[in-house]
Amino acid sequence: MKTLVANFSKQLAEAISIGNNAKLSASENKISNVLICGLGGSGIGGSIVTELVSANATVPINVTKGYFIPAYVNENTLVIISSYSGNTEETLNCMELAIAKKAKITSITSAGKVLEISKAKNLDCIVVPGGMPPRSCLGYSLTQLFFILGFHKIISINYKADLEAAIKLIDAEETGIIAEASAIAAKLKGKIPVIYATTNNEGIAIRFRQQLNENSKVLCWHHIIPEMNHNELVGWTEKNDNLSVLIFLDRDEYTRNLARVDINKEVIKKYAAAITEVYSKGNSVIEKAIYFIHLGDWVSIALGELRGADLMEVNVINHLKAKLSEI
Repeated sequence: MKTLVANFSKQLAEAISIGNNAKLSASENKISNVLICGLGGSGIGGSIVTELVSANATVPINVTKGYFIPAYVNENTLVIISSYSGNTEETLNCMELAIAKKAKITSITSAGKVLEISKAKNLDCIVVPGGMPPRSCLGYSLTQLFFILGFHKIISINYKADLEAAIKLIDAEETGIIAEASAIAAKLKGKIPVIYATTNNEGIAIRFRQQLNENSKVLCWHHIIPEMNHNELVGWTEKNDNLSVLIFLDRDEYTRNLARVDINKEVIKKYAAAITEVYSKGNSVIEKAIYFIHLGDWVSIALGELRGADLMEVNVINHLKAKLSEI
């Protein structure tokens, strides 16, 4: 897993090449909305990209992480099926439902039933390299989402230039990123991480939470500012040295949100063991997101190593899938 995280920039570069060579077809109908279907490491890219393009997308983009699709899906919907293994049962169910609704379907996968169905029904499909844990392949799925949305003119941002700039950024900052990740992990060791971010970075916070779960083998939670100011902040009433707070921040964040962060810190510092602020780097929202993702991944590696965890194993997930296969 450590090697896979270290190779993130190489994966992004390969993903750009895959996107450039993808064979996509225009929709016969005008696209009025987009639905991205995927779970876990295959689905988080949809959450992140949806937030990153929210200020530029010409139609609504939603994400579903379950067995079913919304009633609005029809022949004017672009449905993106994201399943790294190609065998995610929830996503496969969504795919079958979308086919029945005559939606425009494009898949991102490495193999499995998703690829088989795509070939059998002549559906657009971008194939990425297989054989790795899905959580380590976010660079592939996230990048292809940009290419698909760009191809269908849902977005007009220069995502390729931003992705290329992000590759240069994390390569140049790699030593500092690893050092910062180690320092953060030391503050999280033996604690329950509490992750906060502002609205446009919720996907980043979720990705980090998932990486702590799977790589570091710890429980944690996340919440979003300003939403948590209307509920969770009230829960900070007792001193708990088992809680360590991490806040993802952008210096260009909306001023009212930055003011909220300062007030939140005043409240929370009385009760938590530590509060750590993490600031993004980069010039575009895509660069900043890639920086945060890479830093968070390295934190999960460093914390896992401090805990003596097996970074790769996900036996409980395999157990769950095996039990479900018996039903």
